[in-house]
Amino acid sequence: MSSQPGKPRIAVFSLRNIFGKALNRGPHVEFEDIICEVDSAELFAPELDPSRRRASFATRLGYHAPVLLNPGIARIQPRQQYDVLFAICGFPQDLIMFDAIEDLRGTCRTSVCLLDELWVKEIAKHRHFLKILAKFDVVMPFQISTVQPLSEEIGQACVHLPLAIDAIRFCPYPDPPERVIDVFSMGRRSRVTHQTLLAMARDSGLFYLHDTIGGSQAIDLREHRAQMANLAKRSRYFLVNPGKFDEPQETGRQVEFGYRYFEGAASGAIMLGERPDNELFPRLFDWPEAMVDVPHTSPDIDRVIRELDGDPVRQDRMRRSGMAQTLMRHDWVYRWETILEATGLQPMPGVAARKDRLKRLAEMAAGPGVAREHELDREPALLAQ
Repeated sequence: MSSQPGKPRIAVFSLRNIFGKALNRGPHVEFEDIICEVDSAELFAPELDPSRRRASFATRLGYHAPVLLNPGIARIQPRQQYDVLFAICGFPQDLIMFDAIEDLRGTCRTSVCLLDELWVKEIAKHRHFLKILAKFDVVMPFQISTVQPLSEEIGQACVHLPLAIDAIRFCPYPDPPERVIDVFSMGRRSRVTHQTLLAMARDSGLFYLHDTIGGSQAIDLREHRAQMANLAKRSRYFLVNPGKFDEPQETGRQVEFGYRYFEGAASGAIMLGERPDNELFPRLFDWPEAMVDVPHTSPDIDRVIRELDGDPVRQDRMRRSGMAQTLMRHDWVYRWETILEATGLQPMPGVAARKDRLKRLAEMAAGPGVAREHELDREPALLAQ
């Protein structure tokens, strides 16, 4: 998997063969693939059937017992020493998978674990799983409000890492297709907004693309991400809302936001939905009119769409700014640079090559007459803690 000559310096431990069809794991695989593209990396992706008795028993026991069991992952036989062990953990209970790789961790100078989803109110519930994080040198939660409470729980300072996407995949350029989808909605949705859009589809011929089948599994995860990107960059409007906005009992009213905002901006669709009310969103999406705020309880999305449809100049400006900003700030390669800095490694040539490609696409997307704020290197200040 290494794109560089010589021995790989990064060991990427991936859960893709264990949870490989779960939709929420798509961005994780995406990030791992980009690391293997831009750096000298070796991918370790063991297999395990999480439905098997041993795996399910190990997970259930982990909620109650301080001693965690190997869910059935075979020992990994590393062939060399590595500078960095890198792993992405979707949920705290995934950590039992990482606990089974002491042999791989022992061959790496530094270890890094990214933690995707952990709500503050769930920390106590997952305390036995979370103790595994203390074995990593660098722990980076994606959810910003979780950083300090998690640091206190594991007795180790955590560093926030913002989400990102494969911005090249989602960018419509260099050959932008026609935007034939009027409104694209995937995953969770507001009931009020959905009913209004259904009425518009029925009464005015609006092409409203939304999920009609429930489920969390993909036939092929890479194909799913590619299809999602193809739909997004053919959409005029893209619905977004904070993470689990419809389940406050699960989040404890903690406001976080997910990949949808990055996907919408990168694709050049105009984002309609609820602006996340937390400290991070205005730092990451700080350009003018990054989105149009439509609270999930509001029935006025039809009025908002009509107003935007009447102002094509504004639409074009919003689309171009979103694409350019995402290409220059929110691709996974920029997050990889942050991780390399935290581990004391210098970027390899593949990083610069990908950034050059992102810059060329951003220049195409920005077009004439659009502010070139995306050319500013704002990432270090953006990620300062």
